[in-house]
Amino acid sequence: MSALFEPITLRSLTIPNRLWMAPMCQYSAAPEGPAEGAPGDWHFQHLAARAAGGTGLILAEATAVSPEGRISPYDLGLWNDTQTEAFRRITGFLKSQGTVPGIQIAHAGRKASTERTWVDRGAALAPGQDHGWTPVGPSPVPFDEKSTTPAELSTAQIGEIVEQFAATARRARAAGFEVVEIHGAHGYLINEFLSPFTNRRTDEYGGSYENRTRFALEVVDAVRAVWPEDLPVFFRISATDWLSENEADEREGWTAEDTVRFAGELKAHGIDLLDTSTGGNAPDAKIEAAPGFQVPFAERVKREAGLAVGAVGLITEARQAEKIIADGQADAVLIGRELLRSPSFAQQAARELGAGTHVPNPYHRAV
Repeated sequence: MSALFEPITLRSLTIPNRLWMAPMCQYSAAPEGPAEGAPGDWHFQHLAARAAGGTGLILAEATAVSPEGRISPYDLGLWNDTQTEAFRRITGFLKSQGTVPGIQIAHAGRKASTERTWVDRGAALAPGQDHGWTPVGPSPVPFDEKSTTPAELSTAQIGEIVEQFAATARRARAAGFEVVEIHGAHGYLINEFLSPFTNRRTDEYGGSYENRTRFALEVVDAVRAVWPEDLPVFFRISATDWLSENEADEREGWTAEDTVRFAGELKAHGIDLLDTSTGGNAPDAKIEAAPGFQVPFAERVKREAGLAVGAVGLITEARQAEKIIADGQADAVLIGRELLRSPSFAQQAARELGAGTHVPNPYHRAV
């Protein structure tokens, strides 16, 4: 029996296997007009193909809670009825294939207003440029020397963004999603509040660990309040931003110890699974090139905080994913690039491991 293809139940939701699709930005939505931010044919085929390929849970890409919360003007959003309706087509198809539809909701913070990654390497779009705007953040600290300095959020604006997360979660449920994941990783807004490197505030949202985690917990509480009690809420975190671990870097950052502590608090606030990634650049390039290099962070959270975890990061082989689950390092693996290369990776993994997963009726002769 394959551990990877065992179902997992979170609250009342049973997910048919533990091989899940990580959220991956496509930068392919309309930047303006009636369909602004809404998923289209590209997004449908991108997600539908992986559902037909047997993936147990699919998390739609980082979906902005407001126009200003997009990474790029071409990001998906979920702040209006047109977007909600467009997502229903996708969630309906995913469910028809036995796949659980999930969505990651996000605010890009200071990393907002950039080009698509294949255009000028995702360069910043300054205010006044086509589709450009001024990003916001906990403090006026730009992402890099070429980025726009973000406007520091007032406490009233922070409250508005908390409400935007709740409104987007409510729309996500109306669109048919059964899992919502709050994006608190990768240097986006929530992560910017957590890290002392990007959070230079002196009010109740900055300074101490308790103050820096306040915004994240307010978002979690607001989302949990509108999300059905019997359905799970995930949280994606950068377990470390690799600053404090780097002896050559004197900057103070968010650490693995912070993550373990915070995981216990997230659990108490109703989070059901921590999607455990990392941020920034590891001090040794070899670390980031190692298959499964982020798995130990997930394992530590699972062991020390008692919270279910998803493992990510260069997991590309069936037996590698199987071992992570079988050894108790994580409760699920989230696959990214390998699913881009091979939409039916789950079916291929099931064959290799002697397990079963969903195969569409028209494909049975080929599988």
